[in-house]
Amino acid sequence: MRVKICGITNLQDALQAIDSGADALGFVFYQHSPRYITPANAKKIIDKLPPFIGRVGLFVNEGIDTIDTIVKYCDLTLSQIHFDVDEEALDMIGSKTLPVIRAKEPQDILQYEDRYRLVDVYCETYGGSGKRLNLEWFNGVDCSKIILAGGLTPDNLHELKKYNFYGVDVSSGVEHIKGKKDYQKVIEFIKNAKSL
Repeated sequence: MRVKICGITNLQDALQAIDSGADALGFVFYQHSPRYITPANAKKIIDKLPPFIGRVGLFVNEGIDTIDTIVKYCDLTLSQIHFDVDEEALDMIGSKTLPVIRAKEPQDILQYEDRYRLVDVYCETYGGSGKRLNLEWFNGVDCSKIILAGGLTPDNLHELKKYNFYGVDVSSGVEHIKGKKDYQKVIEFIKNAKSL
């Protein structure tokens, strides 16, 4: 199972996540988030990363030109789109995209079913709320293109075993304060996810 550690704000957290086996790191370009990072500071971190690590930019209510500019400047591999867009708009973005479904009800998780997508629980803020989705919503659903987020911790990952999710995404579940990762929790989270 692939693991993304999101809400990276400093180089130490980035390198520790990679050393622990993270497949991708997430950078939040949403100014109202406690995990917000400027493109310039994200670039400083990304420039020091080893090869073969996914670099994901999280965008909320941004225009295509802004997304494309930041993606190119920071050398991101993927744009995570945290607002409602249609398939045509996703295709207009210059980079590979990952639409985010903020699910309120079971049928929501079927949006973008032909694409890889991230499914999170709906909340007024965007990401990092620590709230969890009802896993029963995924019964009978092909989860092979779904990255699950929302309320995941090292201690509850075992509950995902039967669903065959493509990956998991965590932020608040491996922090000791918002924007700073707890290295031991990161190690445990990645180890437990990779053993599923």
